[in-house]
Amino acid sequence: MKLKTLFFVLFAWGVTVAYARELPELFPSPRRVHVTGETYPLPPACALAGVSEADSAAVRALKEELPFRVVSPKEASYTIYIGKKGDKSIKKYARLIPSQPEGYYLSVTGREIVLAGADARGTYYAVKTLAQLVKNNRLPGIEIIDYPDIRFRGVVEGFYGKPWSFADRVSQFRFYGDAKLNTYIYGPKDDPYHSSPNWRLPYPEKEAARLSELVRIARANHVDFVWAVHPGQDIRWNDADRQKLVEKFEAMYRLGVRSFAVFFDDISGEGTDPLRKAELLNFLDDRFVKTKPDVTPLIMCPTEYNKSWSDPEKGYLVTLGEELNPSVQVMWTGDRVISDITRDGLDWINPRIRRPAYIWWNFPVSDYVRDHLLLGPVYGIETDIAPSAMAGFVANPMEHAEASKIAVYGVAAYAWNMQAYDSLQAWNGALRYLMPGDADALRTFAAHNSDPGPNGHGYRRDESTEIREEAVRFVEAYKKGEKPDGARMLREFKKITEAADRLLVNKENPALVKEIEPWLHQFRLLGETGREVLAMAASGSREEFLRKYNHVRALKELSFQVDRSYNQNPYQPGVKTATLVLQPFVNEVLVTAVTRHNAKYGDTLRVETDYCPHRLVSNVPQLQYLPLQLKNNRVLISPLLEVVKWQPGQWVEIRLDRAYPLSAIDLNFGVAGVSEWGKLEVSAGDGAWRSVPLSAKGTLYKAVPEKTAVRSVRFTHTGSGEKQVYLRQFVVTLAEE
Repeated sequence: MKLKTLFFVLFAWGVTVAYARELPELFPSPRRVHVTGETYPLPPACALAGVSEADSAAVRALKEELPFRVVSPKEASYTIYIGKKGDKSIKKYARLIPSQPEGYYLSVTGREIVLAGADARGTYYAVKTLAQLVKNNRLPGIEIIDYPDIRFRGVVEGFYGKPWSFADRVSQFRFYGDAKLNTYIYGPKDDPYHSSPNWRLPYPEKEAARLSELVRIARANHVDFVWAVHPGQDIRWNDADRQKLVEKFEAMYRLGVRSFAVFFDDISGEGTDPLRKAELLNFLDDRFVKTKPDVTPLIMCPTEYNKSWSDPEKGYLVTLGEELNPSVQVMWTGDRVISDITRDGLDWINPRIRRPAYIWWNFPVSDYVRDHLLLGPVYGIETDIAPSAMAGFVANPMEHAEASKIAVYGVAAYAWNMQAYDSLQAWNGALRYLMPGDADALRTFAAHNSDPGPNGHGYRRDESTEIREEAVRFVEAYKKGEKPDGARMLREFKKITEAADRLLVNKENPALVKEIEPWLHQFRLLGETGREVLAMAASGSREEFLRKYNHVRALKELSFQVDRSYNQNPYQPGVKTATLVLQPFVNEVLVTAVTRHNAKYGDTLRVETDYCPHRLVSNVPQLQYLPLQLKNNRVLISPLLEVVKWQPGQWVEIRLDRAYPLSAIDLNFGVAGVSEWGKLEVSAGDGAWRSVPLSAKGTLYKAVPEKTAVRSVRFTHTGSGEKQVYLRQFVVTLAEE
């Protein structure tokens, strides 16, 4: 490092520390900042130099963010220079502008502001940074040189479930502009014109007009609207379908789309052939993408999109790496469908696909745990990865668009400046961005709603971290017969109730409140229940204990009603909150308190906690960790939307807590012919199994067992060769006893 540069860095650091109280927190963290310690009032009038050449979105944002009166240069005592490298207005600052795409140079002095981008988008980002610097109608004296680590950064709307609304997407694009995210990939699974069987058809006029408007709004916020097609389930590898894809791309191009993707995820059959995929994608790249200079590189999502699903012997990924045009981007979710993103993981995939992976990070997506919200900090994405190892980084969000901004904010901070990324800092910044006035209440709610609970992917997150050790300490002491101090837990439950009430009436962000309202009601009930359970544990009289016990039973009933009334999707219906630490704490203290009371007074009070007494057991890796659901008299495996690769001899079993007579067993694996390669059996729990015949209607198989008590229900792959299926339904209905 040269002496002059070293002096600059040390000086900037020293001044920044001294000036920290005055300088607003910038998001994402800039790469190089030098502050002078001076502050200046916002100019009421100034001249604008470079408006005729500058990016129109940047100029518009400048006028919106810093309202001032524009005057001629002769009248002005203050000037704002705005433009990109090569423009006359900023020629004398050209050497200070970073060469990286989307980079910018920004400076504020007592006489001028310079907003100089490496390109149009860099100019826009300079304006967005300037807007963050305003505090109490003043600006600091400052110099910033900044640029992103990762070229393509943003979100892929690729979840299963209810797609985002038009208003959701508009709000997202404006947020992405603020967060310096440049990519939105449109791939909602429930859009019939995106996927099979209607991907060949043009959008109806009304839908096409709305998509065109979304593309326009995205562009106004410097976001690439990437339209994705998902043709793999029924594609025919012929000239007719190739031409249909080109025609669809041309139709989307006429709507304003300038970025495209082809998805082959979560399919089976002929559509998985890597060589034919490469031929098709190269055809699209050569005949469409490369013929249009304003179209960004083509993106593809492979069928083997994570390490656990790859089969090195078949060479799927290697074939794509060797055969695909070098410009085609290849998406990757990591070691598993849902996993952390690590340097080792990228070192494994990049040599195989012969290019940097384009990361599709499945967080905070919750389509596999729809009764939970994932609102915690963004971590598990390593910061020592070389930026060049990733072509892009997009997060797959929840169907709750506004709530997803908490995690997307963290992704934006990470993808812009990985070395400076601080998980908790980004999380707290997101909470303030969404609810400036009630950020502390939102923090309380989010801190206890971050873990997805048991799930088929085995992916878990920290939750209730600040209270976890205290909760464990209290339970351990209480179970030993001690009387631990519950003051800390009581304060937390009071804070929960207060936070829920404040958020329910919050007017800062109505969209967010509407999305999370069912969980807020459940959260409030948890706060009340926790307080009353602690009162039971500390109770000194039978009368007081019974009063608190009856209140807890009422609160549990209200919680049950919330769980059965809201969010009744067909996959994971209901509303779960704080399930990792606080719900188990409440239940354990409740059980211990009631047991101790019954022993002391000879009462026979019952304890009911919300749990499923039955178990799922399987040697199919993808099914081993799926949760069971108990809905009235129906015991069911939570559906899995990904392709299940089922090997001969593998089985899945629902093991009941005791023997019951059954009225029906329903199976739907998304394919016909199941009874030809598989066998359904039941057992009374004595080790003997007997087969049960299946009747079919399409892909739905039904069995009506004999009216004898059954303890276990098992389905086994008894055929040969791997079967690729979808676990859409496995339901055991208990007969009325």
